[in-house]
Formats: sequence, C-alpha cells, structure tokens
Amino acid sequence: METQRQKKIAGILQQDLVDVLQRAASDGGLRGVIISVSKVSVTTDLSIAKVYLSIFPNKEAGELLKGIRSNTPLIRHELAQRTRHQLRRMPTLEFFIDDSLEYIDNIERSLKGEENPIKDEDLLGRRKKS
Repeated sequence: METQRQKKIAGILQQDLVDVLQRAASDGGLRGVIISVSKVSVTTDLSIAKVYLSIFPNKEAGELLKGIRSNTPLIRHELAQRTRHQLRRMPTLEFFIDDSLEYIDNIERSLKGEENPIKDEDLLGRRKKS
C-alpha cells in the first residue's frame, strides 16, 4: 500500500521526468519519438523510484532505454535541480519499458480474431501446453 507521501513524490517526479525526457529526445535529434512516463512508483523508504516508460514508435524503445539508462546520473541531477524545494533527497532512478499498451493491443487483436490459430498454424505452437 502506497502512502500519501510516496504518491506525492511519484507525481512530482512523473511530471518533471516527462519534461526532461521529451526535451532530451528533441535535443538529441529524435524527431517523431514520443516518450511518456506511464507510472512512477517510489519505495517506502523513498530511496528508489521505478520509472515505467511508454515509447512510440515501439521499435525505438530498446535503443532509447539504453540511452536513458546510460544518462541516468544526468537525468537525476536535472530532476534534483527542478525539485530541490520539494524533495530533500532525490531517489535513485530505475527505468523500465512499460509494455502494457502493446499487451492490450495483442489481446484486442486476439479478441477480434486477427490472430486465428486455425488459419495460421504457426500460432498453435505457442498456445500448446507442454
């Protein structure tokens, strides 16, 4: 169960992270790439913030995540500057790809019958129980 303080800090971080990451992407010459922060969860001791990112187009996600992770100290510093009046200590940032939208899309396609295992024999192999 998240405390009010955890939720408040997560909200502050989420807002500022969107700005920082979007600006970094456009400064880095990445046109047409949308980075959104879908969720931030902060540990109870407020030392670690897990940041879940949705990146569009999806094929750029792996490469971008690598770049974001390698620049985590810079991102953390930028956030610390922005939140210095609200937070005493900046939590350690951990970045993850949020693939829930892709997961939902796959479910919707399956429900619409676009992935029909009877028509496409290759899909059957994935669904067999071992």
